[in-house]
Amino acid sequence: MSVYTFRGMTTDDFALVHRWLTTPEVDRWWGDPDQDKGDDDELPFEEALGDPNIALWIVSHGGRPFAYIQDYDPHAWANHHFASLPLGSRGIDQFIGEPDMLGCGHGSAFIRAHVERLFAQGAPAVGTDPHPSNARAIRAYEKAGFVRDVEQDTEWGRALLMVRLR
Repeated sequence: MSVYTFRGMTTDDFALVHRWLTTPEVDRWWGDPDQDKGDDDELPFEEALGDPNIALWIVSHGGRPFAYIQDYDPHAWANHHFASLPLGSRGIDQFIGEPDMLGCGHGSAFIRAHVERLFAQGAPAVGTDPHPSNARAIRAYEKAGFVRDVEQDTEWGRALLMVRLR
């Protein structure tokens, strides 16, 4: 049994996730949430909350919410950089929002737990795409069983594609 719990994100979580997005470590890799607003002043995850191709999760440890993870169907976007993965595969993105939880091994552990959940639901593979300079994220993904594939430019910027097969 995992020591991490995953609950679907709701509109009640927007303030919490917005706070996390403004922490230095998250802002460094996810950008300023106030600059990422669309024309209607929505934050990026607000639009994603209604998208059936994306699942948004709040991760807790010991009952304390501390991280965000999303998984998505890469085949829902034309020419997605994970389009070569088998149908049913998922892509993931995540961050730890509580600074005191960084550097404690939580990243690789909750990523591994979430990927195992995706495999149990039938996903044949999971891809992730950290920035090539994000050594902390790459290390966490490798500890969670991901293998480096290729570095390339994507619609969302430069990325190191990493894959874990079931």
